[in-house]
Amino acid sequence: MAISKFGKNMKRPYGFCVKMTAVALLGLCFIFIWSTFSSSSNSLTYQRDSFGDIAEPAVANYKPSSKIHPKKSKNDGGVGKQEKVKSVWGDKDKKRERRVVPPVITHHKGKEKDKKKVVEVIKPKEQYSGASNSTIEVEKSDDENSEKESDGEDEIDDKEGVDVEGENNGETGGEVGVEGQENGENIEDIEIAKKIGKVEKKLGPVFESNVQYTWKMCNVRSKYNYMPCTDVESSTGKLQIYRHHERSCPRTPPMCLVPLPPGGYNTPVPWPNSKLKIFYGNVEHPKLASFIKSQNWLMQSGEYLTFPSNQSEWKGGVLHYLDFIEEMVPDIEWGKNIRIVLDLGCTDSSFGATLLDKEVLALSLGLKDDLRDLAQIALERGFPAVVSHFGTRRLPFPSGVFDVIHCGECSIPWHSNGGRLLLEINRILRPGGYFILSKKHDNIEDEAKMLDLTASICFNILAHKTDEISDLGVKVYQKPDNNAIYELRRKKHPPLCKENEKPDAAWYVPMKTCLHTIPASIEQRGTEWPEEWPKRLETFPEWLDNTGKLAADTAHWKAVVEKSYLVGMGINWSNVRNIMDMKAIYGGFAAALAHKNVWVMNVVPVNAPDTLPVIYERGLLGVYHDWCESFGCYPRSYDLLHADHLFSRLKNRCKQPVGIVVEMDRLLRPGGWVIIRDKSEILEPLEAILRSLHWEMVMTFTQDKEGIICAQKTTWRPS
Repeated sequence: MAISKFGKNMKRPYGFCVKMTAVALLGLCFIFIWSTFSSSSNSLTYQRDSFGDIAEPAVANYKPSSKIHPKKSKNDGGVGKQEKVKSVWGDKDKKRERRVVPPVITHHKGKEKDKKKVVEVIKPKEQYSGASNSTIEVEKSDDENSEKESDGEDEIDDKEGVDVEGENNGETGGEVGVEGQENGENIEDIEIAKKIGKVEKKLGPVFESNVQYTWKMCNVRSKYNYMPCTDVESSTGKLQIYRHHERSCPRTPPMCLVPLPPGGYNTPVPWPNSKLKIFYGNVEHPKLASFIKSQNWLMQSGEYLTFPSNQSEWKGGVLHYLDFIEEMVPDIEWGKNIRIVLDLGCTDSSFGATLLDKEVLALSLGLKDDLRDLAQIALERGFPAVVSHFGTRRLPFPSGVFDVIHCGECSIPWHSNGGRLLLEINRILRPGGYFILSKKHDNIEDEAKMLDLTASICFNILAHKTDEISDLGVKVYQKPDNNAIYELRRKKHPPLCKENEKPDAAWYVPMKTCLHTIPASIEQRGTEWPEEWPKRLETFPEWLDNTGKLAADTAHWKAVVEKSYLVGMGINWSNVRNIMDMKAIYGGFAAALAHKNVWVMNVVPVNAPDTLPVIYERGLLGVYHDWCESFGCYPRSYDLLHADHLFSRLKNRCKQPVGIVVEMDRLLRPGGWVIIRDKSEILEPLEAILRSLHWEMVMTFTQDKEGIICAQKTTWRPS
């Protein structure tokens, strides 16, 4: 009766109001029912009391003493049957599980609320951290506002376009903390967009959802030593070339996995024992065996390569060689005013090993024509090294950052091509810095040309002496520390660079045959030598516009490393020596680990603010890099990779962001660790990719749309 009466009322003149009322009531009922049944499945996080469902760290089950062979799997792209940590984001194929965020949230006192400075503290079980008082901290600080500035460049990319300058390929360096370096392709796109009006925002996730990843092995000529942007992997006719003359990357990033050495992979000898011996099978190379027979500073002993104490390519040992240099030039004090050294050629890694004992960081530059892969030996021993070409393009370093540049047993033709190689050395050498050359026999004609070239760029010869023990002729040059001497040159060749020529532009920038002027104002970087080490690490340079950001970055990472990374992540730090910070800002992460027996390669992305000079000023190492390409390094070189909001920065830059994950797999050693901090929307599909690679999920954590993943690479390779 009620229904029929209601129907009659709807036919009356005021029935329209009745209709609208009915529709509204039905809508409210639908919303109530939908919210009741969906609230339990759509929430990404929830509060819980413990980490009881997180298993022990994967390292507890990892056996470092045995030789590692690839694991075979019938399902190349699937996930293993047993998972140590269930996903905090759930399984999309099943009902979503709400699994994460057990923090006790505390706010820093005395801080304004609009800064949103939050500390998230997690108290895991004793079996997880190994200590009852361990904590895991994910902190948002003012430095992450600096981080947001970095992310703000995404907004620049998306909305405003980037105002950049360059030459030929559009490279740019820019002021510290202001501009980044873009590759030529992106700059061309930006310039077109600028003519239209503005760059439209590119929509879409970083990683596609619900994608099943299957993997295959790389079928390349260099096999287990594959370096995509260095090695030649295509041959035409009878031409047999092993490496490119210049950096040359595949058009699309490799989507295959680099195989392990054929004899299996041994867990590296831990530091500091790795200074004296490494596993030969881990660095085996066809031309290495013949090289070993001709050297006395390394020898094969069973399954090991050993490095006799104080033996080097120089007679009398490397320690005598370094003391001889100090005697020649007393102003050179290793480990005090000399902290950062670039060693060209990477012939004898004992040079860097001995300098390390003197508190000096020596970065070995493995050149493309080193077919013995000696830089790989340096990395396996636990010393900093990077592979780069040294021909027509600038090295991936900012200007004026190295205290000393060394070339031992040097055969580089410095006077060729207008002296551009020496001019590149001049660009990256600190004003007043030292350039050290050693050679057994000098050609008279080459010596005369070198003398003219060094005089034309005003290099002062501080000492030239032959060591009777090593029979080496050693020359020590010093770069000028002011511009006055340039004006006194009779011949203005090479000329001074134009004012718009950016000295810090380094990514795919051709070498210039001109002299960059030396900073003259006290507000400019390079007018004063940094403090002696270790004061240098905590001294904030006066030329930096905002030292507050640097101080915040330092405090932030010190808290995160001490309260989270070292005690609460389940990482076995005794097996960690080589570390890479894939998106460094001011080097705060590396500074927080300075007291540990590790070294950190700080990578500043070319599209990020150019903070790399600050990192060098603090006595730390770093390079420029575009993560849309492969890094200049050998496979299995790093023990730990740290990526803080790297993927969110590259969301609109790289065509295949999955290629970055593949590159991480190439760089990381089996048993190595990765710590990834980013937005939850990025970490959810990223975890699925890591699981498809059969990496062990040690910890996943998220709150307020931000999260962290700690994972360990296994020995799995597709069959």
